[in-house]
Amino acid sequence: MSRIQQMKSLLDQLEPDLVKFYEKGNKAAGTRARKTLQEIKKVSQEIRLEIQDFKNTGRV
Repeated sequence: MSRIQQMKSLLDQLEPDLVKFYEKGNKAAGTRARKTLQEIKKVSQEIRLEIQDFKNTGRV
């Protein structure tokens, strides 16, 4: 899976849980949202490191 698709998938997964948490007060959805946000943070850091590596090695 490409990084773009991975991020889109995580964001698509996040949206329903945020709606359930903020609009319906579902606490379990908040927990799921936090877990997904942590995964987004992890993937974002990996992407940042890949970009830096590409720049440093001249592959881009």
